[in-house]
Amino acid sequence: MTAAYITGFGGADDIRTGPLPRPVPGPGEALVRVEAVAANHVDTFVRSGAYATEVPFPFVIGRDLVGTVESGAGSFAPGDRVWCNSLGHDGRQGAFAQYAAVPVDRLFSLPAGADPVAAVSVLHTAGTAHLGLFREARLRAGETVLVEGAGGGVGSAVVQLATAAGARVIAVDRAENAEWCRGCGADQVLDRADPEVHAAVRRLAPGGVDVLWDCSGRHDLETTIPLLARGGRVVLMAGLRARAVLPVGAVYTRDISLHGFVISNASVADLAEAAGTINRELVSGRLRGRVRARLPLTEAARAHRLLEGREGGPGGPGRIVLIP
Repeated sequence: MTAAYITGFGGADDIRTGPLPRPVPGPGEALVRVEAVAANHVDTFVRSGAYATEVPFPFVIGRDLVGTVESGAGSFAPGDRVWCNSLGHDGRQGAFAQYAAVPVDRLFSLPAGADPVAAVSVLHTAGTAHLGLFREARLRAGETVLVEGAGGGVGSAVVQLATAAGARVIAVDRAENAEWCRGCGADQVLDRADPEVHAAVRRLAPGGVDVLWDCSGRHDLETTIPLLARGGRVVLMAGLRARAVLPVGAVYTRDISLHGFVISNASVADLAEAAGTINRELVSGRLRGRVRARLPLTEAARAHRLLEGREGGPGGPGRIVLIP
């Protein structure tokens, strides 16, 4: 089979595309013929060695896939349309190949009629959004969520899932993303370039916001912590090398909590709970993403260069999807 893989940690140009043996499923694994995969920033961290995890070389890169079961296991039979968003980590080979052996406890049915490209574009972002909103921030209907960087992949999913859960969402992003954020369900959209943006948040939520999620990775906590209500929750999952100044007094005197997490560490139970939400929202049509590029699998190295901003190409927001 053709696969995109690495033989050691390095840059995007160290990704090779070529033949590897078709994986042989082990106990509790199904063999999936891959139809579409998505490139994630976390994949670049694993490829470079910046994110320490078990990596057996040669290592197929990538987390997410949509495909069809070739040989079944558990409740999955040949011909079933399926998806996974947790390969390529902790010793598991990745998704960037024509075939993947997937543990059935990490494999989920694709809703009938779902487009594989549209679906794969939201699997990782929506899974992340679900964990952050419901496992970490314990979001409840009627609460207010402030999403910085709301027009990006994770930010869009946070807006969509929070809105579907009955929360009020204040979105902050570039002006060109305002219409998209409103379409995702944001109640108010603010321009991040406005020097008075945080004053506007105070006017919109005079009692404070309940959840702050900064998807931009900037983490200006000195400015944003005072925007939180008593008992507010801060979700941290962006900015691998970010260094923030924490106003400690404002945190502990107002019962504010900080929640750092990555989907990579999610348990299979966490993933299954998120999958239920993802499939429900895919069926409803409320969960959707933007795709800025569709590439053949042979351009996996280019996909990583685009993610890292080291190559010109399709610009703007949206996911990079590859087709084996």
